[in-house]
Amino acid sequence: MKIRAAVLHASGAELPYAQSQPLRIEELELAPPGRDEVLVRLAAAGLCHSDLSVINGDRPRPTPMALGHEAAGVVVECGEGVSDLTPGDHVVMVFVPSCGHCLPCMEGRPALCEPGAASNTKGELLGGFKRLFKDHAPIHHHMGVSAFADHCVVSRRSLVKVGRDLPLEHAALFGCAVLTGVGAVVNTAEVKAGSSVAVIGLGGVGLAALLGAVAAGAADIIAIDMADDKLAMAKSLGATATVNAASPDAIDQVKALTKGGVHYAFELAGSVKALELAYRITRRGGMTVTAGLPNPAHVFNLPTTHLVAEERTLKGSYIGTCVPARDVPRYIALFKQGRLPVDRLLTGRITLDEINHGFDLLREGKAIRQVVVF
Repeated sequence: MKIRAAVLHASGAELPYAQSQPLRIEELELAPPGRDEVLVRLAAAGLCHSDLSVINGDRPRPTPMALGHEAAGVVVECGEGVSDLTPGDHVVMVFVPSCGHCLPCMEGRPALCEPGAASNTKGELLGGFKRLFKDHAPIHHHMGVSAFADHCVVSRRSLVKVGRDLPLEHAALFGCAVLTGVGAVVNTAEVKAGSSVAVIGLGGVGLAALLGAVAAGAADIIAIDMADDKLAMAKSLGATATVNAASPDAIDQVKALTKGGVHYAFELAGSVKALELAYRITRRGGMTVTAGLPNPAHVFNLPTTHLVAEERTLKGSYIGTCVPARDVPRYIALFKQGRLPVDRLLTGRITLDEINHGFDLLREGKAIRQVVVF
């Protein structure tokens, strides 16, 4: 079938993207779903910094590539072997397919699925297939999803079925921002009620982490960013205090607010400077968690004696250490109870043709979460 999709042909385009148009809206040929694959009609797809990092070259990926990884839609057709989904089902997409058979999957850590990571790196679907073509030449898939399109074919292992009562533009956010942010708090760090938390970087993932800290019962929640409007939004979502990261005494402010530092600091800005800040505001015996993905060439210099003498912990978190089939439904349940107001993260709705301008807004820090609505 013919589809419209946003295709990246080369990273590192000049700014602004509204003028250089790194993402071209093109007509592609989408092959039918193969075994264990599903054809989905997209309803909404979120613009995320992980997409932006491919556009600007911080995360090299093979091109040409149809971008987009945070999305929700409706099942149109199921390939051979898919018996637990039917046309009309609503689904959230997960950007690491889990094979279920590798060692991480068998250990209950599907976010670290080895075949899933390998296929994502190559720009393929799980199993090594490509279903997108332009003039008979294959187009790479982004994170097994390629959601900036009106339709996509994905592995069944990239989908979580959700109820039809959840608006799909809200459901899309659960595939990345919520899984990553909330999961970093409740799965990776296992934040305890009554503890102190700092969140550095108040984009969609960072504010989702803040919501997770509120839901987990953290007593002190310090929101840190360089944008005053994001700090104000964090305050409205439950932050007990805010600190502008550009302040020369930002570290001292946090330590004064928390009597020496926080129990848990979350770096969600994708910046080594933000990680250094997170580490320095973590108290003795505390945990620093990073879910940001800076340029691979950037290095964090760790004062290793702290790990021993202060019993500090530094942890990475990918997709919030999630089990998607377990976590997406339980986060949606919290949303429906009013305890995880994910809908407030949605700050803009755009068309596919406006996507380059949307990434300008994201890059400039003028948007939290925008979704392309189909």
